[in-house]
Amino acid sequence: MNKAAEKTSQQFESVISAPMRSYTLAALDYYQQIVSAQMDAARAYSDMTIAQARTWLDVKDADSFKKAMESQQKAATDLMERMKGDSEKVTSISQSFMQESQKMAEETTKKAVESTKQ
Repeated sequence: MNKAAEKTSQQFESVISAPMRSYTLAALDYYQQIVSAQMDAARAYSDMTIAQARTWLDVKDADSFKKAMESQQKAATDLMERMKGDSEKVTSISQSFMQESQKMAEETTKKAVESTKQ
């Protein structure tokens, strides 16, 4: 009886518990990376906005207005590039998590099939 209970316990650990822990760890890593990327982006966007507001506060004449307009155009270009990079980063993080999850699911399925054969 003890051997049967021990075998069941080992099967439960390898088929249910271990994969569940692995997936949870991967999910936590994914969420941490996503939140970090979002916070980095938010910080960069707010820094750009504040810098641009300061530029407009320096407008005193036609020449400084022209410089502010040029700065505005550069800021818009920089923002679009930053947003593109941030989008690519989030996509990459998500794809990695999806691939890792798929691999874990395949391994778990394989272990479950093997354990039913025993």
